Amino acid sequence: QVQLVESGGGLVQAGGSLRLSCTASGSSFSINDMGWFRQAPGKERELVADITSGSSTNYADSVKGRFTISRDNAKNTMYLQMNSLKPEDTGVYYCSARRPPRTYWGKGTLVTVSS
Repeated sequence: QVQLVESGGGLVQAGGSLRLSCTASGSSFSINDMGWFRQAPGKERELVADITSGSSTNYADSVKGRFTISRDNAKNTMYLQMNSLKPEDTGVYYCSARRPPRTYWGKGTLVTVSS
């Protein structure tokens, strides 16, 4: 089992920044890809960004140039630096981790961007 705990969410004005963290514990060895997803009210969960164990990254078009995903394998922690936040970035942000054959999820952290 892998446990994932997100932190760093909160209320911020448009144009502001937040940094999310996701720390893995339990059987966190051999975690491959990790990612951040978000779910806005009334919408489906969507990929924000993901990162491989070798730190190759992928971003949703809507966040390219504003968000940066990174990970510290020694600390079993993944980060999401979010700059130039927009009201449409509002939602619950979830951390995911792939440890074959399963994908694990955190409980989420709420990000609210006010206009």
